[in-house]
Amino acid sequence: MQKRKLIEVALPLETINRESARENYIYRGNPSAVHKWWSQKPLATARAVLFAQLVDDPSSRPEEFPTEEAQRMERERLHDLIGRLVVWENMRDPGVFAEAHKEILKSTNGNPPAVLDPFSGGGTIPLEAQRLGLQGHASDLNPVAVLISKALVELPPAFRDQPPVFPGLADSQARVWRGAEGLAADVQAYGDWIRDEASNRLRYLYPRVGGQEAVAWIWLRTVTCPNPACAIDMPLTSKWWLSRRKGRQTYLVPRVVVDPSEAAGRRIDYEIGHGVAGAPSSKDKGTVGRTGARCVACDAIVDLKYIRAQGASGRLGHRMVAVVVPGKPLRQYLKPDGEQISSASVPRPDDVPSEDIPAQALGFRVHAYGMTKWSDLFTNRQLKALTTFCDLVLEVRERVLTDSQNPAYADAVCTYLAFVTSKITDYLNSLSAWYPQEDRPTHLFTSQAVPMIWDYAELNPLSDVGGAWSRSVKIVSESLEGIPTHGAGSASQADASAVQAAGRIISTDPPYYNSIGYSDLSDFFYVWLRRTLRPIYPDLLSTLLVPKADELVANPFRHDGKEGAKQFFENGFREVFAKLRRTAIDGYPMTVYYAYKQSESDLIGEASSGWETLLEGMIRAGWEITSTWPMRSERGGRMISVGTNALASSIVLSLRPRPEGGPTTDRRGFISALESDLPEALRRLQQGQIAPVDLPQAAIGPGMAVFSRYAAVLEPDGSKMTVRSALARINEILDQVLNEQEGDFDTTSRFAIAWYRQHGYGVGKYGDADNLARARNTNVDVMDRDGILTSRAGTVQLVKPEGLPEGYDVLNDGRTSNWEALHHLIRVLEQSGIVPAGDFLHAAMTLPDSSVDADLVKELAHLLFRIAEGNGWTKDALSFNSLVTSWPEILEATHARSEQPASVQGSFDFGNNA
Repeated sequence: MQKRKLIEVALPLETINRESARENYIYRGNPSAVHKWWSQKPLATARAVLFAQLVDDPSSRPEEFPTEEAQRMERERLHDLIGRLVVWENMRDPGVFAEAHKEILKSTNGNPPAVLDPFSGGGTIPLEAQRLGLQGHASDLNPVAVLISKALVELPPAFRDQPPVFPGLADSQARVWRGAEGLAADVQAYGDWIRDEASNRLRYLYPRVGGQEAVAWIWLRTVTCPNPACAIDMPLTSKWWLSRRKGRQTYLVPRVVVDPSEAAGRRIDYEIGHGVAGAPSSKDKGTVGRTGARCVACDAIVDLKYIRAQGASGRLGHRMVAVVVPGKPLRQYLKPDGEQISSASVPRPDDVPSEDIPAQALGFRVHAYGMTKWSDLFTNRQLKALTTFCDLVLEVRERVLTDSQNPAYADAVCTYLAFVTSKITDYLNSLSAWYPQEDRPTHLFTSQAVPMIWDYAELNPLSDVGGAWSRSVKIVSESLEGIPTHGAGSASQADASAVQAAGRIISTDPPYYNSIGYSDLSDFFYVWLRRTLRPIYPDLLSTLLVPKADELVANPFRHDGKEGAKQFFENGFREVFAKLRRTAIDGYPMTVYYAYKQSESDLIGEASSGWETLLEGMIRAGWEITSTWPMRSERGGRMISVGTNALASSIVLSLRPRPEGGPTTDRRGFISALESDLPEALRRLQQGQIAPVDLPQAAIGPGMAVFSRYAAVLEPDGSKMTVRSALARINEILDQVLNEQEGDFDTTSRFAIAWYRQHGYGVGKYGDADNLARARNTNVDVMDRDGILTSRAGTVQLVKPEGLPEGYDVLNDGRTSNWEALHHLIRVLEQSGIVPAGDFLHAAMTLPDSSVDADLVKELAHLLFRIAEGNGWTKDALSFNSLVTSWPEILEATHARSEQPASVQGSFDFGNNA
């Protein structure tokens, strides 16, 4: 019998999730900042999963841990080690990683297998394998992904502990150069040389303003007003604000002025306004909306179809409206003069990327406006700057070669400096907005898309602000310093179905069906990387654009519509997982990440094409799900998760090859098994740090673990149950379990739940409420006096959290229900924050004869979220979701007021359900 690994039994999820979410806000020194990639997993998550994937659970070693108590204590010790492993500040603590590697050796008979990620993307998984002392191998079809992985797992170990070669740099510092520090120092030094040389070549394009280096220039796109009586160049903008900082409000004020030199005889002039008086109102969203635009001169409403047609004909213009300069203490906004405007008017360089943007790329919105080539996303001045930086990177290669006499080292330095070019390209384009809340430019890829932007900020690449060359060099250099250099790794370009996986364990984060068009997005960087690095990587960068035909993404444009794309994706996944099943290494599970929300409905229930095809591919290929874990790996506070396909959590599945000749069952047997196993699994999910918005996704795991243990589940007609049908059954059980939990609550809460399900916070009839209250053994009038509802003029209405009295003192209320506690908690949390919410919960739980129970309050929030989301009550759903995602911090504040042990489960226990 195979030994169960820690990931198949229990994980310290709250610790992993807390540190993973925290890591998303750490940019300096983060290896993931070396180059942009989409949906990159936190290093802490990958590290914890790999460790738990390799290390035995104590229950698998009864000779050492014969009792449940001994196993529990050993598991806690391993969880403590994971807790130290995932803390950011411990990333460079050799003692922690030596301890972790020792545990891995103990569980692998001193011979740990290499780790392979066949969809390596941003390279996080193989990088963290190396950090744990393992061999990390990366494979991907996308050449940009392969380059990133090479920069993380191949190049740093090749030049470990070497001093920098930049003239005089090593001699000027009496120190020992460890790991990749010397390589990072050279990237910084040669990057500084590029900055100085670029300044000499490009200074005439970026004139100073009053002796200061300009930070950026703000532009608005324009189009001729279709009103013949107007015909003015009307501005297209989403906002008039330049700065929204308190006390420093700055904004554009458009004015129509007479100008005989213009064809219309008039033009729009732009003044810079300051202060609150005259500022744009909260309802003033600029001139462009989802359906059209408004002319500021004549108030004509202009359809987007007209604007698109003008763009397709090359008749969209743009106008410089402000110059951003440094100030004390904050940046200043000036009206551009003739020198600033003329400096931006430069001829288009000849040697710019001329490749086409795919006409129907996922998430792209620019093609309809005439931006059909990658070079169309940049102004001529931006193209001139980018081509200059690319040329300088190639010049640096010759300098490094002269200084080091090592062609491979020169190639490595050049690779990282090409990544710096990628970083500034993300900012230096005509689709990067200005962020007035913080007085700074944003970059293009704030999401996995290329949206149309009407007003944009043209960053000065010679300045010293985020996104410019100097800051980008520093980010790449510091990121490189944090990359482990022990062990060997590799990164290769290959289709996932053709990669050699024998003798390696698999941990991978595959494509998310049709959520992200990786190859199309990567082209944005690829056309510039190819221009610079093709002499170094001729085979990898041989194609004009990133390969797309075989990319495992369900793109209807490339695969004969929606059904064709689904079939392509499913067949591809089945082929990949079938091969991995044939070559799977004995004794270890495979781990697969997935983050996609159920979104589609049909006659048999709610499902998701992404989840459905992923699970079909794995189960049909002979894999059995042994555990699932919700990893809160995305940034917190993403309230767009409610009602959208955005997830705050990824689901990590562990899988083993299903034994040949596995059992079969019928639909009734499958549902019976779900009813037996799912309730306890769902309760554990609710007790852990899983957001209500993610609970349906998390429930898929234990539900599919039941489904995948059978070789087949037979429908009444003898056909095999599909994954979609199984998902529908899982959702039914989820609703059933949540509804059954109502019996755990006090009578007042049971009434309020039932009333909320029917009316929300809306108005209902008193007679209906009275009947419902009597059935729940409570009384409407009593609940009215308690402030849970209002009963007026024959109507009844539940009180919203914001409608509760601020002066409420729970210590003077002898009948606080879980419903009342939940709603006061939401009010306190939203108005006052974590600590006051914790104080309130502590007081409510410690009242004499209190019926308030922390676990029940949290379960109630889960239940009410499900009801609110199902009814489209988005604001309510946000409140319930926010409370649960803040729960660990609230409990921490609660326990700070109490000597009682923490009422929170520190880890999930998959136990006998694995």
